[in-house]
Amino acid sequence: QLQLVESGGGLVQPGGSLRLSCAASGFTLDYFAVGWFRQAPGKEREGVSCISSSGGRTNYADSVKGRFSISRDNAKNTVYLQMNSLKPEDTAIFYCAAGFLCGLGSSYDYWGQGTQVIVSS
Repeated sequence: QLQLVESGGGLVQPGGSLRLSCAASGFTLDYFAVGWFRQAPGKEREGVSCISSSGGRTNYADSVKGRFSISRDNAKNTVYLQMNSLKPEDTAIFYCAAGFLCGLGSSYDYWGQGTQVIVSS
């Protein structure tokens, strides 16, 4: 069964950090670009970041540039999203997705179930 499982979400104070993980099972992430998306209550899902299959190309939404960093460890079949200087407006459910092109649109083939991130004092 092909699965993506996100972890690492939780409650954090403004200015804090979290690292999200996206682990694949049932298939190898090596050949896939991976994107992170988020959806806040009452808002549409938006692309946050993506990384190419080789890791050589990354892309970030303007709202997270300089604060978030995406990386991958193909040996662990896992992609990470390091989130620093978190703001209340980062509160959302974060999803990872695997596809063939790194882009902030939603054209990915496999999706995880999401992990909740809450930024609040």
